[in-house]
Amino acid sequence: MRITVWNENVHETRGDDVVRELYPEGIHGQIAKGLAPHFADDGDVIRTAVLQDDEHGLTEQVLDETDVLLWWGHIAHDQVSDEVVERVHRRVLAGMGLLVMHSGHYSKIFTRITGSTASLLWRSEGERELVWTIERTHPIAAGIPNPIVIPRQEMYGEPFDIPVPDELVFVSSFTGGEVFRSGVTYTRGLGRIFYFSPGDQEYPVYHQAEILQVLANGIRWAAPRLPREDLTAEHRPTGWFAP
Repeated sequence: MRITVWNENVHETRGDDVVRELYPEGIHGQIAKGLAPHFADDGDVIRTAVLQDDEHGLTEQVLDETDVLLWWGHIAHDQVSDEVVERVHRRVLAGMGLLVMHSGHYSKIFTRITGSTASLLWRSEGERELVWTIERTHPIAAGIPNPIVIPRQEMYGEPFDIPVPDELVFVSSFTGGEVFRSGVTYTRGLGRIFYFSPGDQEYPVYHQAEILQVLANGIRWAAPRLPREDLTAEHRPTGWFAP
């Protein structure tokens, strides 16, 4: 399994003390560290990339060597190069898996894939979030407690402007009474996409074992099942398949 964890890395580098205290190695570093025990087989590789890297760390070679890309973004969506977004989108359609986390719903890649604004309701007051499993037989829900209890988290609420998901795996409820489709899947081309909302930068959500287990399950689910293939129109004359 070849995994790339991408993070815009802006909160950590602009002197946000709360984020730096919670994630001294960056959100990407904590996620990669937390996933490492789940992918300890020979040949498994977890790398990280950030917005500030050349080509945002998502060069043609890196993406060619990535089975599943994890994406965390919040306040710098507009700084992501359209060229890189096109590059990622092309790889997803060809079969690369994509996990979009928390405010990554507003990322260029997610709104392009879904064809939506991905707008929602929100409130950041450190409320309890309960993540309820809706599809208990789904591989992403394997071994996940029902519900996951997140003591403090940003509230995301409906309406959430996304297309009807292929699968609704998790729904969250919050102290204020709101509910939210917090774990949804899509297939685009040959690629599988999983969006999972828990993970605001001001709370230690990515230190929770249950959250890391969901991400690990999502990676395994989204991993390519077939060799990558650019989907293009091909002319086939009559009888091309005949022996």
